[in-house]
Amino acid sequence: MQIENITIEIIRSKRKTLAIQIKEPGKITVRAPLRASDAQIRSFIESKRDKIIKMLQDVKTKAQAKSEVTHLTSQELQELANQASKDLPERVQHYASLLGVTYGRITIRAQKTLWGSCSGKGNLNFNVLLMLAPEDVRNYVVIHELCHRKEMNHSTRFWAEVERIMPNYKEQRKWLNTNGSLLMAKLGY
Repeated sequence: MQIENITIEIIRSKRKTLAIQIKEPGKITVRAPLRASDAQIRSFIESKRDKIIKMLQDVKTKAQAKSEVTHLTSQELQELANQASKDLPERVQHYASLLGVTYGRITIRAQKTLWGSCSGKGNLNFNVLLMLAPEDVRNYVVIHELCHRKEMNHSTRFWAEVERIMPNYKEQRKWLNTNGSLLMAKLGY
């Protein structure tokens, strides 16, 4: 299938809805239920034409911006890791007491896709690049991971707990969604 000289890949699977993915300039994937007809898929794509064009432009703009990002040197990464090793444990301790949770080891890593994670044992991992994000974004990531000590999922209860501690958490998530890929590009992978 084509839209303005761009090939659209159709992937059928056991899903209930149609969805569009654009991860790189010029590459569109439509995920469709197994039983969706070609006509239904074409109609869906046509109904989303303006959105697809905007998404393509956004991806192209982000790709261009990423290509212009200066990569961090190993020395700069080490300096960020040193800052993070002081900054993030203090935030974890503060918010863990507010949430009434415990935690295990805290690890700082240069990760290309995750801002943070929480293991089933309560060990926390944080991305060194958080030190380049605004303070409220760092707080959000710490709160998010600590809330997994209560709910190891992203259920309604999980988000209610995040919101209880940080009522404006959606602003921080939006900041990460908008700016995160540019920060990740600084790693150069």
